[in-house]
Amino acid sequence: MSDLHAILADSANRLFTETLSRQSRAAAEEGNLPDGLWQAIEENGFCHVLVSEARGGAGAGWLDALVLLKACGVHAVPLPLPETILAAWFLDQAGLEVPNGPLTFAAADMTTSGGATVCRGPLNAVPFAAYCAHVVALAPAESGLHVALFAKEKSAEPLATIARDPVAHLTVTSAAIADAIAPLPADAAMLFGALMRSAGIAGALQAVLSQAVEYAGDRKQFGRPIAKFQAIQHQLAELATHTARVGVAVDAAGRAVADDAHAAAFDIAVAKVLAADAARTGASIAHQTHGAIGFTYEHGLHFWTRRLWSWAPDYGGATHWARMLGEQAIAAGGHGLWSKIVAR
Repeated sequence: MSDLHAILADSANRLFTETLSRQSRAAAEEGNLPDGLWQAIEENGFCHVLVSEARGGAGAGWLDALVLLKACGVHAVPLPLPETILAAWFLDQAGLEVPNGPLTFAAADMTTSGGATVCRGPLNAVPFAAYCAHVVALAPAESGLHVALFAKEKSAEPLATIARDPVAHLTVTSAAIADAIAPLPADAAMLFGALMRSAGIAGALQAVLSQAVEYAGDRKQFGRPIAKFQAIQHQLAELATHTARVGVAVDAAGRAVADDAHAAAFDIAVAKVLAADAARTGASIAHQTHGAIGFTYEHGLHFWTRRLWSWAPDYGGATHWARMLGEQAIAAGGHGLWSKIVAR
């Protein structure tokens, strides 16, 4: 573990532990975000962790960034920090300056005429659009990824995910503030969005595992803690296995992106398949362990399980990415697939 890795982990966990509670998470779902938390996030340099030092960022790698993306899942952070980290990275990869404040990103249909880049339609279901002054639009380009920074103009009435995180459709009619081509895959919005959600799921699974183990140790039935019952032990062991497996897969995907972003699709797909499947199973086990109390709004387990349910299909669910892996396996043939697997 690098020094920066350890610093980020310690800083993020301390900040989120001190500032987030059941009450503040509930208030955020009503539109009242925690006072001062975003300022503290920016002061710690979390937003620009992947931005090069030349443009004022930390110049860190993907394994360092995954510490923060996982921490957002561990602490059910009700702010667009993951979206901001990725949006800032897209801009930096395109050689563009990164504005301050929360950012979000979305796939777009863009065209350039007379030196001006505009969107040819709305940006759909943009996460945290209401809280961001800028949005990064992404579109395929012949030589990579077309990245454009737009000032947010008009958004439709905010919708809400199962996690009650806000999303909205954006209409952008003015020209881009800046745009350029980044040396990234054309499907970067889907690809790295899937990695972002996989990391969040990895963190949320850690949180529900910890809560389930603690509750099973405290809750007594028939004169002894329910953690002593073999059926509960088996369930918790399964949840721990899923948690560990997803964490390893996410880290492997992060290393693949760091090595070559164009060759990381296989690893990201594996991570998202495992994460999406584990999200459903993990949420189920956590609620079964807690029993009826875990389904109450007052308890708070739902802040994590609703995120697991919401993030599992986001940017492609298990079926989407499993199909992609299957197509790659068929195209490579038995020997080709085996070589791809053992090379990792």
